[in-house]
Amino acid sequence: MSDLDQPRKKAVAAMRASIPDDAWRRNAAFVENLRHLIAHHPVARHRAIGVLNSGALDRATMRAIHLEYRHAIVQIFTDALLAAQLQTRQLEPRLHPGAKLAPRFLITLNDLDEFGFRPGFDADGYYRGNPSYAHYPLFERVLDDYGITAQARQSYVPSSIARAVREFLEQSYGNYLDVTVLLAAAEEEVILFSPPLREATRALGINVNDGYYYVHGISEDASAEAADDDHENDLWLILTQALTPDQYQRVQQICMRYCDLWEQFWTAQLERLQTATAMPGHVMGYAEAV
Repeated sequence: MSDLDQPRKKAVAAMRASIPDDAWRRNAAFVENLRHLIAHHPVARHRAIGVLNSGALDRATMRAIHLEYRHAIVQIFTDALLAAQLQTRQLEPRLHPGAKLAPRFLITLNDLDEFGFRPGFDADGYYRGNPSYAHYPLFERVLDDYGITAQARQSYVPSSIARAVREFLEQSYGNYLDVTVLLAAAEEEVILFSPPLREATRALGINVNDGYYYVHGISEDASAEAADDDHENDLWLILTQALTPDQYQRVQQICMRYCDLWEQFWTAQLERLQTATAMPGHVMGYAEAV
């Protein structure tokens, strides 16, 4: 019988076997330090986390935040995953033939969640899934719940920092190391901010016990069916296979720059909120958008 159990462990084992043990240990030490830097970056303790968790933001403010967040990351996240899958080809010919398949396999586990698949077999013994449950369409339904019209979504002009966050990730698509490390950092951002966004949304009477916010967060959260921490760990392991010492400094720099942009993104949301408070009817640009 084919050995198909524990696919994540099998993919990691194949990646580890593709490079010498000392190279894996050296790369793993670099990755661990990079994760430490992210955990202690100002974005990880940003004041916006507490503001969102407080449930004090009004509906118009949260509409604007969701439109900003949509542009910055939600619309392009699967684009970046697919770019990373394609660029695994950069592992060859440096590594053995077929070395690109294990990381592609591991990224696919993230893809399956993002695209609306679920573990198990359907009534016909085939894969279970529905594209309506893909994460991007689920986010669009959150916008529906907020009463954001299709016209408002199409005409919304994102802030300069929302555009900068998006463009920084988009510019990485051609480089395997770059897109992988930024995806890992993006998963950490999702872990940090999805639960507070969920609480701020819940406080407005919008159901978050299903849909987008139910599938975002960490796997240990009993209030959600999420696995962003597993996906983040997968990406760090994928990076561990792909790194070479001559790339350490550059990879760290672009990762920290992306974190800087996310910090600026959330700071801008709070600054625009403060400005809007002094200008009734013009909450963070949303009034003009609709």
